[in-house]
Amino acid sequence: MFMDEIPKLSKKEAVILDLLVNQGRMYGLEMIRASDELKRGTVYVTLGRMAEKGYVESKLEDAPEGGVARRVYQATGHGKRVLSLWERMRSLALNWSTV
Repeated sequence: MFMDEIPKLSKKEAVILDLLVNQGRMYGLEMIRASDELKRGTVYVTLGRMAEKGYVESKLEDAPEGGVARRVYQATGHGKRVLSLWERMRSLALNWSTV
């Protein structure tokens, strides 16, 4: 029962949350450039799934003169807590495997 209550976090979701928590608000392409693990074809699908889970929120920013509007993402409080829990569980698992 306890394991059912632990939020699921994929590797890509963890990478995205880590970027947003440590670097603040970012655009999708900024995340791709900042990580070797994220690809253009999957980052926006992953961000959409994360928004549905309540891990991230986004805002469409006004287009600069002659430019295109961009969506900026940030981690929610829930997303930050999930990442913190995931990192603690990962650390425990790594420590457990070395015992």
